[in-house]
Amino acid sequence: MLLVPLRPEHRARLREIHREPEVRKWWQMPDDDWPEVEERDTTKYTVLEGDQVVGFAQWYFEPDPEYRHAGLDLFLSAQTQGRGLGTEVVRVLCAHLIDDHRFHRLVIDPKVANAPAIACYRKVGFKDVGVMREYELNHDGSWADGLLMDLLARELVR
Repeated sequence: MLLVPLRPEHRARLREIHREPEVRKWWQMPDDDWPEVEERDTTKYTVLEGDQVVGFAQWYFEPDPEYRHAGLDLFLSAQTQGRGLGTEVVRVLCAHLIDDHRFHRLVIDPKVANAPAIACYRKVGFKDVGVMREYELNHDGSWADGLLMDLLARELVR
């Protein structure tokens, strides 16, 4: 597994993965120009397995020094899910944010129903903070609860 900066040649495959049913049920539908959209304070990566594009990861941060922390998100193609690759991606990205960017706290906010993702994050050391009720709008117009999780640098399971 390798995380590389998002490059133009990855975008078409990432859009395909983003539209897979197993990814779509947890992620909002991408805009037509996703992932070309530049987002301030967000760093985007492509997840490669060998030379194959198999997923996407990103991180963002809160710049206010009194609240400084980073958050992360990721998705993997359906064919790569359930093999531990997500745990590896999360662990590598968290180590990078802690070791290279000196963040002391990281956050992630999966939907409460996304048990495989939550289990993955817990393996790396994330702890449940609390349920955010009716946090995210689903594709069908209903609201889904989100689970706020955080990880302190000293809790990272390497």
